[in-house]
Amino acid sequence: MLITTPARLRKRNIIGMNKRNVIYIGQNNKRKFYPRVDDKLQTKVLARQAGLAVPRLIGVARYQSHAKLLKEFLADEPAFVIKPSKGSGGKGILVIVGRDGDEWLKPSGEKVNERALRRHVSDILSGLFSLGGKPDVAMIEELVNFSDVFDGFSFEGVPDIRIIVYKGYPVMAMTRLSTRASDGKANLHQGAVGVGIDIGSGTALNAVQFGRPLTIHPDTGRNLHELKVPDWSRFLELAAQAYEITELGYLGADIVLDKQKGPLVLELNARPGLAIQVANDHGLEDRILTVEKEVARIRRDFRERVAFAMEAFTAHSRKTA
Repeated sequence: MLITTPARLRKRNIIGMNKRNVIYIGQNNKRKFYPRVDDKLQTKVLARQAGLAVPRLIGVARYQSHAKLLKEFLADEPAFVIKPSKGSGGKGILVIVGRDGDEWLKPSGEKVNERALRRHVSDILSGLFSLGGKPDVAMIEELVNFSDVFDGFSFEGVPDIRIIVYKGYPVMAMTRLSTRASDGKANLHQGAVGVGIDIGSGTALNAVQFGRPLTIHPDTGRNLHELKVPDWSRFLELAAQAYEITELGYLGADIVLDKQKGPLVLELNARPGLAIQVANDHGLEDRILTVEKEVARIRRDFRERVAFAMEAFTAHSRKTA
Protein backbone atom coordinates (compact mmCIF):
# COMPACT_ATOMS: atom_id res chain seq x y z
CA MET A 1 0.00 0.00 0.00
CA LEU A 2 1.52 3.31 -1.09
CA ILE A 3 0.16 6.29 0.82
CA THR A 4 0.99 9.67 -0.65
CA THR A 5 -1.56 12.32 0.32
CA PRO A 6 -3.86 13.27 3.23
CA ALA A 7 -6.85 12.70 0.94
CA ARG A 8 -5.73 9.16 0.26
CA LEU A 9 -5.19 8.59 3.97
CA ARG A 10 -8.79 9.60 4.65
CA LYS A 11 -10.06 7.49 1.78
CA ARG A 12 -8.30 4.44 3.21
CA ASN A 13 -9.67 5.17 6.71
CA ILE A 14 -6.12 5.50 8.04
CA ILE A 15 -5.78 7.18 11.43
CA GLY A 16 -2.53 8.99 12.26
CA MET A 17 -0.52 9.30 15.43
CA ASN A 18 -2.03 12.62 16.51
CA LYS A 19 -5.60 11.38 16.21
CA ARG A 20 -4.70 8.13 17.95
CA ASN A 21 -3.11 9.99 20.86
CA VAL A 22 -5.61 12.83 21.27
CA ILE A 23 -8.89 11.13 20.40
CA TYR A 24 -8.73 7.37 20.72
CA ILE A 25 -6.23 7.10 23.56
CA GLY A 26 -6.79 10.48 25.22
CA GLN A 27 -10.56 10.19 25.39
CA ASN A 28 -10.86 6.45 26.09
CA ASN A 29 -7.95 5.55 28.35
CA LYS A 30 -8.00 7.09 31.81
CA ARG A 31 -4.47 7.47 33.12
CA LYS A 32 -5.40 5.93 36.47
CA PHE A 33 -5.88 2.62 34.66
CA TYR A 34 -2.51 2.65 32.85
CA PRO A 35 -0.74 0.66 35.60
CA ARG A 36 -3.03 -2.25 34.77
CA VAL A 37 -1.12 -2.71 31.52
CA ASP A 38 2.16 -0.85 32.08
CA ASP A 39 2.89 -3.14 35.05
CA LYS A 40 2.99 -6.65 33.57
CA LEU A 41 2.82 -8.27 36.99
CA GLN A 42 -0.41 -6.41 37.75
CA THR A 43 -1.72 -7.38 34.30
CA LYS A 44 -1.05 -11.04 35.01
CA VAL A 45 -2.75 -10.93 38.40
CA LEU A 46 -5.84 -9.21 36.97
CA ALA A 47 -6.00 -11.62 34.05
CA ARG A 48 -5.75 -14.69 36.27
CA GLN A 49 -8.44 -13.34 38.59
CA ALA A 50 -10.73 -12.88 35.58
CA GLY A 51 -10.03 -16.41 34.36
CA LEU A 52 -7.97 -15.43 31.31
CA ALA A 53 -5.30 -17.89 30.22
CA VAL A 54 -1.75 -16.57 30.77
CA PRO A 55 1.73 -18.14 30.97
CA ARG A 56 2.48 -19.57 34.43
CA LEU A 57 4.32 -17.24 36.79
CA ILE A 58 7.28 -19.11 38.30
CA GLY A 59 8.37 -16.34 40.63
CA VAL A 60 9.18 -12.67 41.15
CA ALA A 61 12.53 -11.16 42.15
CA ARG A 62 11.82 -7.98 44.11
CA TYR A 63 15.14 -7.32 45.87
CA GLN A 64 18.82 -7.52 44.94
CA SER A 65 19.23 -10.31 47.45
CA HIS A 66 16.83 -12.43 45.36
CA ALA A 67 19.33 -12.43 42.47
CA LYS A 68 21.72 -14.50 44.58
CA LEU A 69 19.08 -17.22 44.96
CA LEU A 70 18.40 -17.72 41.26
CA LYS A 71 20.46 -20.86 40.73
CA GLU A 72 18.72 -22.73 43.51
CA PHE A 73 15.29 -21.30 42.72
CA LEU A 74 15.50 -22.29 39.04
CA ALA A 75 17.06 -25.71 39.63
CA ASP A 76 13.94 -27.52 38.41
CA GLU A 77 13.10 -25.08 35.59
CA PRO A 78 14.89 -26.01 32.35
CA ALA A 79 13.25 -23.24 30.30
CA PHE A 80 11.86 -19.87 31.33
CA VAL A 81 11.63 -16.17 30.51
CA ILE A 82 12.87 -13.31 32.71
CA LYS A 83 11.31 -9.93 31.99
CA PRO A 84 10.96 -6.52 33.65
CA SER A 85 7.46 -5.92 34.98
CA LYS A 86 7.48 -2.33 33.74
CA GLY A 87 9.57 -2.73 30.60
CA SER A 88 8.54 -1.66 27.11
CA GLY A 89 9.35 -2.54 23.53
CA GLY A 90 10.68 -5.98 24.46
CA LYS A 91 13.67 -4.50 26.30
CA GLY A 92 15.18 -6.56 29.08
CA ILE A 93 13.49 -9.84 28.14
CA LEU A 94 15.79 -12.84 28.52
CA VAL A 95 14.62 -16.13 27.03
CA ILE A 96 16.15 -19.38 28.27
CA VAL A 97 15.35 -22.54 26.30
CA GLY A 98 17.46 -25.13 28.11
CA ARG A 99 20.43 -26.07 30.27
CA ASP A 100 23.98 -27.21 29.62
CA GLY A 101 25.43 -28.26 32.93
CA ASP A 102 25.58 -25.23 35.19
CA GLU A 103 24.82 -22.83 32.35
CA TRP A 104 21.61 -21.79 30.59
CA LEU A 105 21.01 -21.63 26.84
CA LYS A 106 19.45 -18.79 24.84
CA PRO A 107 17.51 -19.53 21.61
CA SER A 108 20.64 -18.69 19.59
CA GLY A 109 22.62 -21.35 21.45
CA GLU A 110 24.61 -18.75 23.38
CA LYS A 111 25.36 -19.81 26.94
CA VAL A 112 24.50 -17.76 30.02
CA ASN A 113 26.29 -18.44 33.29
CA GLU A 114 25.01 -17.78 36.79
CA ARG A 115 26.87 -14.51 37.07
CA ALA A 116 25.31 -13.16 33.85
CA LEU A 117 21.85 -14.28 34.94
CA ARG A 118 22.21 -12.54 38.28
CA ARG A 119 23.52 -9.39 36.60
CA HIS A 120 20.53 -9.32 34.24
CA VAL A 121 18.06 -9.57 37.12
CA SER A 122 20.00 -6.92 39.01
CA ASP A 123 19.78 -4.61 35.98
CA ILE A 124 16.01 -5.12 35.86
CA LEU A 125 15.65 -4.31 39.56
CA SER A 126 17.67 -1.14 39.18
CA GLY A 127 15.27 0.10 36.47
CA LEU A 128 17.59 -0.22 33.46
CA PHE A 129 14.71 -1.39 31.25
CA SER A 130 11.70 0.18 32.94
CA LEU A 131 9.56 3.10 31.82
CA GLY A 132 11.19 6.23 33.20
CA GLY A 133 14.11 4.28 34.65
CA LYS A 134 12.27 3.61 37.90
CA PRO A 135 13.13 0.61 40.13
CA ASP A 136 11.36 -2.51 38.93
CA VAL A 137 10.77 -6.18 39.70
CA ALA A 138 11.86 -9.16 37.60
CA MET A 139 9.16 -11.60 36.56
CA ILE A 140 10.10 -15.21 35.84
CA GLU A 141 7.56 -16.97 33.64
CA GLU A 142 7.33 -20.39 32.08
CA LEU A 143 8.53 -20.57 28.49
CA VAL A 144 5.57 -20.93 26.19
CA ASN A 145 5.67 -24.20 24.25
CA PHE A 146 4.79 -22.63 20.94
CA SER A 147 2.52 -24.42 18.53
CA ASP A 148 4.09 -25.83 15.38
CA VAL A 149 1.23 -24.27 13.42
CA PHE A 150 3.58 -21.35 12.79
CA ASP A 151 6.55 -23.46 11.66
CA GLY A 152 8.23 -21.78 8.70
CA PHE A 153 6.35 -18.53 9.18
CA SER A 154 8.88 -17.09 11.62
CA PHE A 155 12.69 -17.12 11.76
CA GLU A 156 14.01 -18.35 15.14
CA GLY A 157 11.79 -16.04 17.18
CA VAL A 158 8.31 -16.33 18.55
CA PRO A 159 5.26 -15.18 16.57
CA ASP A 160 2.47 -13.42 18.41
CA ILE A 161 -0.95 -12.07 17.53
CA ARG A 162 -1.68 -8.38 18.15
CA ILE A 163 -5.39 -7.52 18.35
CA ILE A 164 -6.63 -3.94 18.63
CA VAL A 165 -9.70 -3.69 20.86
CA TYR A 166 -11.97 -0.66 20.83
CA LYS A 167 -14.53 -0.40 23.65
CA GLY A 168 -14.43 -4.16 24.00
CA TYR A 169 -14.73 -5.00 20.29
CA PRO A 170 -11.81 -6.57 18.39
CA VAL A 171 -11.41 -4.32 15.36
CA MET A 172 -8.11 -5.34 13.72
CA ALA A 173 -5.46 -8.03 14.06
CA MET A 174 -2.04 -8.99 12.79
CA THR A 175 0.73 -11.43 13.53
CA ARG A 176 4.35 -10.30 13.86
CA LEU A 177 6.87 -12.77 12.46
CA SER A 178 10.55 -12.52 13.28
CA THR A 179 13.25 -12.48 10.61
CA ARG A 180 17.02 -12.56 10.35
CA ALA A 181 16.92 -8.78 9.95
CA SER A 182 14.95 -8.38 13.20
CA ASP A 183 17.44 -10.65 15.04
CA GLY A 184 14.71 -13.17 15.81
CA LYS A 185 12.49 -10.56 17.48
CA ALA A 186 8.87 -9.75 16.57
CA ASN A 187 9.65 -6.05 16.19
CA LEU A 188 8.35 -4.48 12.98
CA HIS A 189 10.70 -1.50 13.22
CA GLN A 190 13.67 -3.85 13.30
CA GLY A 191 12.54 -5.82 10.27
CA ALA A 192 9.96 -8.33 11.44
CA VAL A 193 7.16 -9.17 9.02
CA GLY A 194 3.65 -7.96 9.82
CA VAL A 195 0.79 -10.05 8.47
CA GLY A 196 -2.76 -8.71 8.62
CA ILE A 197 -5.24 -11.28 9.95
CA ASP A 198 -8.89 -11.35 8.91
CA ILE A 199 -11.08 -10.75 11.97
CA GLY A 200 -13.76 -13.02 10.58
CA SER A 201 -11.66 -16.10 9.86
CA GLY A 202 -8.15 -15.83 11.29
CA THR A 203 -6.57 -16.13 7.84
CA ALA A 204 -3.76 -14.01 6.41
CA LEU A 205 -4.75 -10.97 4.36
CA ASN A 206 -1.63 -8.98 3.53
CA ALA A 207 2.03 -9.02 4.54
CA VAL A 208 4.63 -6.26 4.81
CA GLN A 209 8.23 -5.79 5.87
CA PHE A 210 9.63 -2.28 6.42
CA GLY A 211 6.28 -1.04 5.10
CA ARG A 212 6.67 -2.82 1.75
CA PRO A 213 4.39 -5.69 0.62
CA LEU A 214 5.69 -9.22 0.25
CA THR A 215 4.23 -12.71 -0.08
CA ILE A 216 7.15 -14.98 0.89
CA HIS A 217 8.99 -14.95 4.22
CA PRO A 218 12.47 -13.56 3.41
CA ASP A 219 14.33 -16.22 5.41
CA THR A 220 12.18 -19.35 5.42
CA GLY A 221 10.61 -19.13 1.97
CA ARG A 222 7.16 -19.87 3.38
CA ASN A 223 4.16 -18.42 1.56
CA LEU A 224 2.73 -15.99 4.10
CA HIS A 225 -0.76 -16.10 2.62
CA GLU A 226 -1.04 -19.74 3.74
CA LEU A 227 -1.07 -18.68 7.39
CA LYS A 228 -4.27 -19.46 9.29
CA VAL A 229 -4.62 -19.04 13.06
CA PRO A 230 -6.42 -21.99 14.70
CA ASP A 231 -8.98 -21.53 17.48
CA TRP A 232 -9.36 -17.96 16.21
CA SER A 233 -12.55 -17.09 18.09
CA ARG A 234 -10.77 -17.88 21.36
CA PHE A 235 -8.04 -15.35 20.51
CA LEU A 236 -10.71 -12.73 19.94
CA GLU A 237 -12.54 -13.61 23.16
CA LEU A 238 -9.38 -13.21 25.23
CA ALA A 239 -8.73 -9.84 23.61
CA ALA A 240 -12.32 -8.70 24.16
CA GLN A 241 -12.22 -9.69 27.84
CA ALA A 242 -9.18 -7.47 28.32
CA TYR A 243 -11.56 -4.52 28.09
CA GLU A 244 -13.31 -5.51 31.31
CA ILE A 245 -10.13 -6.09 33.32
CA THR A 246 -8.34 -2.92 32.16
CA GLU A 247 -11.27 -0.54 31.59
CA LEU A 248 -9.27 0.89 28.68
CA GLY A 249 -11.32 1.82 25.63
CA TYR A 250 -8.42 1.57 23.18
CA LEU A 251 -5.88 -1.18 23.75
CA GLY A 252 -3.73 -3.83 22.14
CA ALA A 253 -3.75 -7.46 23.28
CA ASP A 254 -0.73 -9.62 22.48
CA ILE A 255 -1.62 -13.31 22.46
CA VAL A 256 0.51 -16.39 21.76
CA LEU A 257 -0.42 -19.98 20.95
CA ASP A 258 0.87 -22.71 23.28
CA LYS A 259 0.95 -26.24 21.90
CA GLN A 260 -0.85 -27.73 24.91
CA LYS A 261 -2.64 -24.79 26.54
CA GLY A 262 -3.92 -22.95 23.48
CA PRO A 263 -4.06 -19.13 23.28
CA LEU A 264 -2.41 -17.27 26.17
CA VAL A 265 -2.44 -13.55 26.90
CA LEU A 266 1.16 -12.38 26.91
CA GLU A 267 0.79 -8.61 27.33
CA LEU A 268 -1.68 -5.75 27.07
CA ASN A 269 -0.83 -2.30 25.75
CA ALA A 270 -2.54 1.06 26.31
CA ARG A 271 -0.72 2.67 23.36
CA PRO A 272 -0.69 0.13 20.52
CA GLY A 273 1.04 1.29 17.37
CA LEU A 274 -0.56 1.98 14.00
CA ALA A 275 1.54 -0.27 11.74
CA ILE A 276 -1.28 -2.80 12.00
CA GLN A 277 -3.14 -0.69 9.42
CA VAL A 278 -0.34 -1.17 6.90
CA ALA A 279 -0.23 -4.91 7.60
CA ASN A 280 -3.99 -5.09 6.91
CA ASP A 281 -3.90 -2.67 3.97
CA HIS A 282 -6.87 -1.03 5.66
CA GLY A 283 -7.44 1.76 8.17
CA LEU A 284 -8.97 1.61 11.62
CA GLU A 285 -11.29 4.58 11.49
CA ASP A 286 -14.33 3.07 9.77
CA ARG A 287 -14.23 0.12 12.15
CA ILE A 288 -14.02 2.38 15.16
CA LEU A 289 -17.01 4.37 13.88
CA THR A 290 -18.93 1.13 13.40
CA VAL A 291 -18.25 0.20 17.01
CA GLU A 292 -19.28 3.65 18.20
CA LYS A 293 -22.69 3.20 16.58
CA GLU A 294 -23.05 -0.28 18.06
CA VAL A 295 -22.05 0.81 21.57
CA ALA A 296 -24.64 3.60 21.43
CA ARG A 297 -27.30 1.11 20.38
CA ILE A 298 -26.82 -1.88 22.66
CA ARG A 299 -24.68 -3.28 25.48
CA ARG A 300 -23.10 -6.68 24.76
CA ASP A 301 -21.01 -9.22 26.67
CA PHE A 302 -17.59 -10.24 25.34
CA ARG A 303 -18.87 -13.24 23.35
CA GLU A 304 -21.52 -11.11 21.65
CA ARG A 305 -18.94 -8.43 20.88
CA VAL A 306 -16.69 -11.02 19.25
CA ALA A 307 -19.54 -12.44 17.18
CA PHE A 308 -20.44 -8.94 15.98
CA ALA A 309 -16.83 -8.12 15.09
CA MET A 310 -16.31 -11.38 13.18
CA GLU A 311 -19.32 -10.58 11.03
CA ALA A 312 -18.79 -6.84 10.65
CA PHE A 313 -15.04 -6.78 10.01
CA THR A 314 -14.44 -9.92 7.99
CA ALA A 315 -12.69 -9.43 4.67
CA HIS A 316 -15.72 -10.28 2.54
CA SER A 317 -17.62 -7.34 4.03
CA ARG A 318 -14.80 -4.83 3.52
CA LYS A 319 -15.73 -1.81 1.48
CA THR A 320 -12.70 -1.02 -0.61
CA ALA A 321 -12.13 2.59 -1.54
